[in-house]
Amino acid sequence: MKILQSRSFERKVKKFTRQEKNALDKQVSKIAEDPSSGAEKKGDLRGVFVHKFKIKKIQYLLAYRFVGDDLELIMVGPHENYYKDVKNYLKSK
Repeated sequence: MKILQSRSFERKVKKFTRQEKNALDKQVSKIAEDPSSGAEKKGDLRGVFVHKFKIKKIQYLLAYRFVGDDLELIMVGPHENYYKDVKNYLKSK
């Protein structure tokens, strides 16, 4: 299984500190081991899974989906406007 990154995911991760990137890497490896760890969304976001985790008392959400046998990381960020941003990203694709 390949792990693909969307452009918006790359831009968000670029702003993270080294510690935040290490914590994110651990969460991505957890998802790769057990893809059902996130909750599947309904409605407009059908097929998108969201995994919740904390870094320094801030809860982050990591959206991902399966493209064939590959795992695509769509977006990561705090809860504020998160689902709206994910919808906008998916509509532009």
